[in-house]
Amino acid sequence: NSGMRVTPSPFQGHFCITLADQHQWGGAFKSGTSNSPCGPHPARPLHNDLLLRPSEVKAKLRFAALGIALLYLHLHGVFGESSYLQRALEYVSRSLSLKPARWVTLPVWRRGARGLHAAAPERGEGRGSLPDDCCTARAGFLYSLVFINQQFRPGEDPHPICDAALASGESLAKRNRTQDQSPLMYEWYQEQYVGAAHGLAGIYYFLMQPGFVAGQDRVQSLVKPSVDFVCQLKFPSGNYPPCVGDERDLLVHWCHGSPGVIYMLLQAYKVFGVKQYLEDALQSGEVLWQRGLLKKGYGLCHGAAGNAYGFLALYKVTREARHLYRACMFADWCMNYGKHGCRTPDTPFSLFEGMAGTIYFLADLLQPMRSKFPAFEV
Repeated sequence: NSGMRVTPSPFQGHFCITLADQHQWGGAFKSGTSNSPCGPHPARPLHNDLLLRPSEVKAKLRFAALGIALLYLHLHGVFGESSYLQRALEYVSRSLSLKPARWVTLPVWRRGARGLHAAAPERGEGRGSLPDDCCTARAGFLYSLVFINQQFRPGEDPHPICDAALASGESLAKRNRTQDQSPLMYEWYQEQYVGAAHGLAGIYYFLMQPGFVAGQDRVQSLVKPSVDFVCQLKFPSGNYPPCVGDERDLLVHWCHGSPGVIYMLLQAYKVFGVKQYLEDALQSGEVLWQRGLLKKGYGLCHGAAGNAYGFLALYKVTREARHLYRACMFADWCMNYGKHGCRTPDTPFSLFEGMAGTIYFLADLLQPMRSKFPAFEV
């Protein structure tokens, strides 16, 4: 039952705002953030003893620490305060001093940690059986490469990783005999996920980035028909299933459903110029507006802040003020952090589940045309 997962939206009807309204809202929001990233709202615990301090980070919490480090690096970029940069270094240095757990894919943790560690001062692998998704594997490595290249001179070549991802996708499609429907296919834990975190939409989003795949002909012949296959999975509501073959229209998360598929659709529109991709993305935005306030909370992966990034993605492409307005309305909901009866995340201060991600989004609203879903958008 989707009603058990979604908080009824308090925002009814169609809203219009002008550019002047945007600037007024932005000025009011910024004036409340002069001493902290989000004024007296959800950011406050980050500066009090309520938050896990760098010295308190233990082995099981190293990933939360890295996410908080990325938040502070972002806050330094938005506000320019050196104290944020120093705090980022404290968190990542503590994480680097801890051994990763046995289940962690070592290059994932090490590359992320060392990339952050290198990037902060600058401001002031392989093939095998590795999966292909964004959260734990090749597509995530691609983001790491882009992150490092953006902080320094471009030097890391994405082609080998993309070549491996394409070969993996072609192999699975042939093995499953689905190559006539989709030349590429990917799975995670034996499930063919559709969404951004572990699924097709997230992988195709990266494979469509300019210069990532050697040879535009391969993007046209392999990636485009695979994107079209995902488009055919759309429910009448405009939402998308969590997995290929799942007929339940339940999840409206960045990790599963329209909020993550939006990025694939918008990138496909930019690369191929097919207007239907934009129309599908706009329909996904309507799903977000109707069903995007989640009882799971305020986070990025499956929460209101992550869903609101979908509005910002639409705004950057269309420049239509209604999308920015909707992002602001979701931000207003997030500002009442903890007052909606939402569940407490397993990692309440982390970037993807917890408060750090919500604050990251709120800070990004001060620069909507430069906003990027953290550790995903490039």
